[in-house]
Amino acid sequence: MIRAVRAAVATSLVLSACRGGEHARSTRYDVTARYPHDPGAYTEGLVTGDGVLFESTGLNAGSDVRRVDLKTGRVLASRALAADRFGEGLTLLHGRLYQLTWKDSVAYTYDPATLTPGDSFHYGGEGWGLTTDGTNLIMSDGSDSLRMYSPAFELERVIHVRYHDTPLQQVNELEYVNGEILANVYRTNWVMRIDPSSGVAREAIDFGDLYPNRPVSADVMNGIAIAPDGQQVLLTGKQWPTLFQVRLHPAAAAAR
Repeated sequence: MIRAVRAAVATSLVLSACRGGEHARSTRYDVTARYPHDPGAYTEGLVTGDGVLFESTGLNAGSDVRRVDLKTGRVLASRALAADRFGEGLTLLHGRLYQLTWKDSVAYTYDPATLTPGDSFHYGGEGWGLTTDGTNLIMSDGSDSLRMYSPAFELERVIHVRYHDTPLQQVNELEYVNGEILANVYRTNWVMRIDPSSGVAREAIDFGDLYPNRPVSADVMNGIAIAPDGQQVLLTGKQWPTLFQVRLHPAAAAAR
């Protein structure tokens, strides 16, 4: 617990540097659409494929992987995890859905059309966010590390995320968009634009005004997916009733 608190404090201090120069939060993106989202979904991962939204939800005895109609928010199909498993990040690679678990160090695969389970793979440590660059899987574990795995979960390399020359902890949900990794920082409204070759966070985008008047039932922001058009981004949170589609503006001057 102490370690987690220290990480959260360190992350807050690093990101507080952003607020000095960024006065108008919403200047970095435009909201282009709003879609219904299951307010009972404890969102841990989002990904789109063939016009369908796939979602991984968390909580013990409440985790599943599901196919969702983007425009209506209707759950088309779902497959529950075992009651003792906590679902985490989700991505789609080579025709297979990959879903992480939090503390069980197991990744499950599914047929995206039917959600029929396939192979499972083991990895070390915790599983948080998951995405792909089209070749490798990219996984976060709550630290400043991003691990690159082969589709068979063989570790290829590790990069460390830095913002203004400082390690950035609690990197969480991920999405690979147009050659960069978008990463939500856990328990914040910040999304980082990360260079996947170096780990340098080029920009921090504050989404604090995306959903400012949240009901008590809505938890933290979590869930990033590339929109079906391949250019815009979908964002939501744990138990949010709305999923937002946004268009990001070109990145500002790169951070070191």
